Amino acid sequence: MNNPALKRPSVIAAILFAGFGIYILVPIYWLVVNATKSTSDLYSTFGFWFSDQPQLWQNIVEVFTHDDGIFGRWMLNTVGYSLAAAVGATLLAVLAGYAFAKWRFRGRDALFWLVLVAIMVPGAALAVPTYQLVSAMGLVDSPLAVILPSMVSPFAMYMLTVYISSAVPDEIIDAARVDGAREPRIIRSVVLPIIGPGVATVFLLTFVGTWNNYLLPLLVLQSPELMPITLGLTSWNRVSLFPSTGAEVLYSLVVTGSLLSIIPLIIVFIFLQRYLRSGLTLGAVK
Repeated sequence: MNNPALKRPSVIAAILFAGFGIYILVPIYWLVVNATKSTSDLYSTFGFWFSDQPQLWQNIVEVFTHDDGIFGRWMLNTVGYSLAAAVGATLLAVLAGYAFAKWRFRGRDALFWLVLVAIMVPGAALAVPTYQLVSAMGLVDSPLAVILPSMVSPFAMYMLTVYISSAVPDEIIDAARVDGAREPRIIRSVVLPIIGPGVATVFLLTFVGTWNNYLLPLLVLQSPELMPITLGLTSWNRVSLFPSTGAEVLYSLVVTGSLLSIIPLIIVFIFLQRYLRSGLTLGAVK
């Protein structure tokens, strides 16, 4: 006999998931629709349906040719910043996570608590100190000003500490040491194959976070040719606020550029989603 009380939570969950899905997909749908419109059609047609004369390809060409093709440079900058930060953050998180999980040294617990405290500090609160540090190092208006701060992720260190502690038995590491393997060999040949999903999760989260980062590049970058896609599209949108400087052209470029900017993220998610799902699931269970 079916129990209505047991069905109610599943119905509520389905409604919540449906609402969350709509919340995510509606902006993407809006981008797809409006990227096919001219600037005049953006004002004169319904925002959630196509115009009579779609011109997606023309808009894409204009995006990549406007201002000597600087959009392509912004895209390459963003890919470079995100890849470098993700690789660096993943490497640091693996090393720190292994040390916290499998080594015993004086001050380990205090350092780990410091990592936990750092997770709770809002990123905006670190904006000015980060800029002062970058400025003192002479890195303002350089790619390293974006990459180096993005490589330090307390959450990634915490996540891989928990992951390694739960997924990698001490007996395997002890056996490798008995066989004469040193720590770099143990990490490369024993630990990494086991924590692959966790590594992919950290890589993906850092990649996406750096790709979408706006505040840090805004503080440390000045040259247009060094801007990531977030700053570049914002500069086009700012120009579009003043009709005398070309608002009738740049609004369509901002919308089309925004659509193009999410395509690499979608591709990365498609290839890494199974690792992300298993990594987050194991982390939640443990």
